[in-house]
Amino acid sequence: MDPDSGAKTPEGGASAARGEERSSRRRKAKRRGKSRDVASFAPLGSADSAGPAARSHIQEPGQPARKRKRRRGKSGGAQQAAPAVSDVAAVESVRPSETLAPSGKSRHRRKKNRGGRGLQGRPLAPAKTQPNVAKVVPPAPAPGKEGRNRSGGDASAFDPRGDRFPFVNDLYAALDLGTNNCRLLIAQPTRPGQFRVVDAFSRIVRLGEGLAASRRLSAEAMDRAVEALRICAAKLANKPIRRMRLIATEACRAAENGEEFLDRVISETGLELEIIDRETEARLAVSGCASLVGREARSVVLFDIGGGSSEIAVIRIGENRSSRLANHITHWTSLPVGVVTLSERHGGRNVTPEVFSAMVAEVEGMLADFYCPPLEAVRRHGAEDFHLIGTSGTVTTLAGVHLDLPRYDRRKVDGLWLTDAEVSAMQAKLLSWDFAGRAANPCIGPDRADLVLAGCAILEAIRRRWPSPRMRVADRGLREGLLTDMMADDGVWRRARQRRPATGGQ
Repeated sequence: MDPDSGAKTPEGGASAARGEERSSRRRKAKRRGKSRDVASFAPLGSADSAGPAARSHIQEPGQPARKRKRRRGKSGGAQQAAPAVSDVAAVESVRPSETLAPSGKSRHRRKKNRGGRGLQGRPLAPAKTQPNVAKVVPPAPAPGKEGRNRSGGDASAFDPRGDRFPFVNDLYAALDLGTNNCRLLIAQPTRPGQFRVVDAFSRIVRLGEGLAASRRLSAEAMDRAVEALRICAAKLANKPIRRMRLIATEACRAAENGEEFLDRVISETGLELEIIDRETEARLAVSGCASLVGREARSVVLFDIGGGSSEIAVIRIGENRSSRLANHITHWTSLPVGVVTLSERHGGRNVTPEVFSAMVAEVEGMLADFYCPPLEAVRRHGAEDFHLIGTSGTVTTLAGVHLDLPRYDRRKVDGLWLTDAEVSAMQAKLLSWDFAGRAANPCIGPDRADLVLAGCAILEAIRRRWPSPRMRVADRGLREGLLTDMMADDGVWRRARQRRPATGGQ
């Protein structure tokens, strides 16, 4: 009997048997690059350890090879089917002694998967997650009950799998209710200093509409804001948020009924908003744009043109740069003017060059009261050491118009550099358009058509106070600053850089 197929030995004695063995070896050589003779597994000195020619003389032509059959298959009979390699769990559950397929192909598969290892010694890939099965995120421990791991951090920060970013499943939320917009951002930390956006929401609510004249929030404006906040509350309720911070800025800060409005928000949406002061608002704007300040910069003027106020921060960076850029703020101010309030005072629909000049002059008068030493003294290697950073709808709109985008694209706008000449050209271009022309531009739209020139007037006053050959555009702001500060306070990036806990004693 032939040990591989179970058939009778061919006629012709030893010569025919040797010819069949040579054909079998050729087939094996094509599959594996060399022959894997069964005799190599036999004990030295036995008949099976001899070469093919020697075995042909020792064994009679018609005698069945029982000993060889037992050594090769150990099955005592017919072949048994090998487990399917595609079923990873089944392969890993079979012990080496239970892999019973005696054929050459099955033996080759058994060799690859021996000991639960794949090709070239790589571990087999784990089974893929079944579709529509959500990963369960363990809840954060109660305050004051965090355990300590061996690396010294919180136990909740240690991932036993040794993932590179152990806080990858933690979600943080930041909401900014401003004079013109309601914005929400939900993100999870990734590499140090960065995060990935999971969900976002933005809507123009014009909460500060009519505030400059009446000093109160109108009923229509509050209704629009509450409706947007209901959407934000639904998004927050459907996600396991580790930590959130919800803020309100100038409109609620300046309105006589600001606190009453926030009480209504709590009762109708369940969201408890915090009114922040102007200094906090300036620091958050700086934190949100920290990654856009180049390493070569030694001084930066960062401004955030809002709906009801405009924050300006002067940043001087020495040799020892802090991980938090807000620590380098030397002077800051918050002008009580924004795109909504300025356009209401001067008119935003029909803006002539004379009206535009009056807007600029008003903002220049406010900046004249802001004491700040000149920045030329800190320039070391020319103009590259100093630049402006603008974070607001005004500068992002200018960037979109400059790029002639068919529709606004944040990926192309955020981080864009504009020269001083390009900014002047874009402002002149917008000033030459009427209201309908501005509303027709896809990067402006009808919601901003009456506000964009008021923002350009504030920008022009800032450029005259701090002339710079270039300006960087930032499509980010308070929400990003809130997220960055919360993640930094929790130490997510610091702990992500730590090595795995030691396996020794405490």
